[in-house]
Amino acid sequence: MGTISVASSLVDSTGRMQHGCARIWSRMILWTSGVRVTVRGLDNVKRGVPCVFCVNHQSHMDIPIVLVALPVQFRFLAKRQLFSIPFLGWHLRRSGQISIDRENPRAALKSMRAASAQVEKGTSVVIFPEGGTSVDGVMHPFKGGGFVLATHSMIDVVPVTIRGSRQVLVPKTYQIRSGNVEVIIDPPISSHDLSANDLAARTYETMLQRFSALPDSSA
Repeated sequence: MGTISVASSLVDSTGRMQHGCARIWSRMILWTSGVRVTVRGLDNVKRGVPCVFCVNHQSHMDIPIVLVALPVQFRFLAKRQLFSIPFLGWHLRRSGQISIDRENPRAALKSMRAASAQVEKGTSVVIFPEGGTSVDGVMHPFKGGGFVLATHSMIDVVPVTIRGSRQVLVPKTYQIRSGNVEVIIDPPISSHDLSANDLAARTYETMLQRFSALPDSSA
């Protein structure tokens, strides 16, 4: 699917075909791994309305989970190091994903401009605001980059909480276990009249309540 995706970029510069390939790839990974994903709150995803999807990060399996759970076009705001990996980096760049260098303020500003350009085209952006995969199972405080994007572009932030992915694939291990994963999509949080820090704090509080809640036996 990666080869097809890179090849499709020769005829589609928008990234839409590559996103479709990524969704098929994700479904194949989850199916062969025996991972069953339940999504709650899909009515909070507004088609044609760009937003920043804010997702917690407990496992490398979160990437295919997000691609399957969110039925809209979006681009990832991903750390710069991933773009230097052969083939993976080519795919990320050709499919319109956005590199962010947190160590370089000028480069980070350039990344925000690229993300704003995607939003202006009507495409949503996905961020993992913890800055990396949580190795201890705790939901860590959020970094501000994606929330600056939301306030600057005056778009909503949509909290997306993943529960159970750590049990499927523990960070820094390679053993995948079958199991159930729950994705909870909360109502959009408006960025109007909020600073980036306040928006991050409100989003974090919403997601922490979801993440810490006991499993819903009725789901």
